[in-house]
Amino acid sequence: MTTVQSPPAPPTAIRPRVVARTGLYAVLAANVAVVTYFFTQAGFAGNTLIVLGRLAGLYGALLMAFQLLLVARLPWLDHRIGMDRLTLWHRWTGFTLLWTLLTHAVFITLGYAEGSGMDPVSQLVDLAETTTGVLRAVVALSLVLAVGAVSARWARRRLAYETWHFIHLYTYLAVVLAFSHQVSTGTTFVSSAAARAYWWTLWGVALGAVAVGRLVLPLWRNGRHRLRVSAVVPENDHVVSLHITGRDLDRLPARAGQFFLWRFLTKDRWWQANPYSLSAAPDGRTLRLTVKAAGDGSAALRDLRPGTRVFAEGPYGAFTTLHRTRPDALLIAGGVGITPLRALLEELHGHAVLVYRVTTEQDAVLYDELRDLAHAKGAQLHLVTGPATPDRLAPAELARLVPDVADRDVYVCGPPGMTSAVRRGLRELGVPGPQIHFERFSLAG
Repeated sequence: MTTVQSPPAPPTAIRPRVVARTGLYAVLAANVAVVTYFFTQAGFAGNTLIVLGRLAGLYGALLMAFQLLLVARLPWLDHRIGMDRLTLWHRWTGFTLLWTLLTHAVFITLGYAEGSGMDPVSQLVDLAETTTGVLRAVVALSLVLAVGAVSARWARRRLAYETWHFIHLYTYLAVVLAFSHQVSTGTTFVSSAAARAYWWTLWGVALGAVAVGRLVLPLWRNGRHRLRVSAVVPENDHVVSLHITGRDLDRLPARAGQFFLWRFLTKDRWWQANPYSLSAAPDGRTLRLTVKAAGDGSAALRDLRPGTRVFAEGPYGAFTTLHRTRPDALLIAGGVGITPLRALLEELHGHAVLVYRVTTEQDAVLYDELRDLAHAKGAQLHLVTGPATPDRLAPAELARLVPDVADRDVYVCGPPGMTSAVRRGLRELGVPGPQIHFERFSLAG
């Protein structure tokens, strides 16, 4: 099997994740400075509440644009930070946005009520009826509150992803309404052509990033590569591998450890997108994913027929050799979490140790090819079996299996509980944080 292998980054190199994160912070800070400058240039109202409310509105709108950038799925950011971290940042930015916009609405209403003598509710109704753009702002805030409510953890757990995603799409309507409100009534933009040009440019870039990352690029790649299922291979009673072929796959920038959002274009599955990682390093001819039956959707994959059209968004993820800091590596897998690590083992340079945790030997997916691959690459393979307790991946056990663990990059993939416990154990063993690599393969936090 031919794979494209990349040497590890030298220890002195600036880590790609640090570069991307610093770049995002710098972009946000620079725009905060520009917004603040234009706000002060426009002059202040006589009422302190109105001044603070207007500034909160500007910062809230800026956070909304930043949120769009975080979920635009731009390859440069995604491959350095990871969709899981970007989604988490988007989530917490969203809650900050919600409180900032509420502050804007409350302070503006109280400020005008102080001058008019109306009660706050009557003042808000009067503003909505008599001031251009305020009604649009009220609708936009209502939509943001609704999306925030269904994004709370207790609500998110009770909704199917497709339902949550459909409700979340109303955020784009809120964006349009909020933008039109600000350019039509915001004193910062009404009084300055330069401020208006900046604001149009900012929002054009943010919305353009979303359009390119989530619409144009996926459509272009799928039109170019024309993916189809070429084979469906049962690995055991609960796990199946799908082999995908297409045109010019050597030009698809996929790496071992990454995942795609897969849609299989049958009449009953075309609308479902599921994140599955590659279980073999891309070789320029085929892609392979290996899936455990965890629900009706994944269980039905074994019934797919060769020739079925596939729409794949990606590749996504930062769980790759791009982030290596050491020559040698330790791979720790739990259950079907072996799939991206199996692909990484194929691509890795240097000495590798693979620790595979399963309940029984029969649960060890792809074990025969793992054994052959480890032998071919001179890697060590440890199959760790048994019930969940006692913890067979406890720090003492890992130190016994891999005495030089602190001198290796460590890639961890498995159930969330196992991943968290292993990360804590690695820190106890003195493994520096930058050497521990993990990723949550999911569509929403």
